[in-house]
Amino acid sequence: MCLAIPVQVTELLDDDMARVTLDGVSKVISLALVEDVSVGDYVILHVGYALNKLDPEEAEKTLALLDEAARVTEGAIA
Repeated sequence: MCLAIPVQVTELLDDDMARVTLDGVSKVISLALVEDVSVGDYVILHVGYALNKLDPEEAEKTLALLDEAARVTEGAIA
């Protein structure tokens, strides 16, 4: 199963690349498939590529659900 997750753009780089962050983890990704991305925007990340921009409210809701699912899973394993 593949998962695409929302990440926030922290820096625009040359050659359609950007630095993004999620939970303090930073990664350089490609923006080649998405137009008009700015620092602070959220994008959906899959296998190193931004697939599209995401509304900030929707991104925050999705990240909160992923965080909740991780906490529930951790509780089930303990």
